[in-house]
Order: sequence, then C-alpha cells, then structure tokens
Amino acid sequence: MAAANPDPQTSDYRLAPAFAARFVGVLLVVLAVLLVVATVLVALLRLPFVVLLVVVVLGVVGVLVAAVVVAQRVAVVHLGQDGYRVRLIRGAGVTEARWREVAEAGTASPGGIPVVVLRLSDGRTTTIPVQALAADREEFVRDLQRHLQDGQGLRPL
Repeated sequence: MAAANPDPQTSDYRLAPAFAARFVGVLLVVLAVLLVVATVLVALLRLPFVVLLVVVVLGVVGVLVAAVVVAQRVAVVHLGQDGYRVRLIRGAGVTEARWREVAEAGTASPGGIPVVVLRLSDGRTTTIPVQALAADREEFVRDLQRHLQDGQGLRPL
C-alpha cells in the first residue's frame, strides 16, 4: 500500500516484508564476517576483549537501524508529479526518469514474476517487480497509470 503522503501528487511504495527480510539477512551475513575478522584481530593483536564487544554492539545496532530504515522509511518506488524514481531493486534498469520520457508502459511476467515495464523514448527500460513492493499489484498499476497520464498532460475521456 502507498504510504500516507502529505503531497497528493506523489506516491511512495515501500519494500515488501519478504524482500526487506532478505536485505536484513544479507546485512547479518556481513556482520558475521565482520565479527570473525574482528575476533581474529583481537586474538592476533592481543587487544582487549572490550574491542570485540564494541564491534558486536555497534554491528547489531547498525543492522537493527538499517532494518527499520529499509522496511519502514525508504521508498523503493517514488511516483512524483514530474517523474519516477526506483531504488534498491537490482536489475531495474533506468532508476529515474521524467514522465514525458516514458513512451510505453505495460506489464509482463518474465519467468513467472509479474513486473511493470516502462519503456522510455530512447529505448531504455525500467522494470519494477511488483512482488518487491508492499502494495496490491492492481492498485500500484492504477496509481502508476494515473501518474503517467497526469505527468504527460493526458486527461481521461
């Protein structure tokens, strides 16, 4: 679902919980590697145990803060008056463009994954996997169509 936004001309879509959990999982793996390196350094350099404790506390706090930011604060897809912006989606293609640059918008299911494809007038594309968004697929597509029509100056018949 789109986040509550004081500006009715914009819509922000967050990362779906399953995808946010994957992101946090990657951060936990990075933290584990960091802790192994810190443990080896503390042992080899005979540093005080407090150094390792500080690394653990800072790492855990960092992962928790990142989890909250990614899950609740960061807009993965931002639909604005003038254009759109896509973040944190690997393989999205063009991550930012103006509505007037969009030549065609459509849906597809490559490999069974439902996506929205925005083709730009210069041939580049933006691909948004709808499952990655914490939103209803049809609601997102309708909202995107509305923004695209408004951004290109089109009015419904």
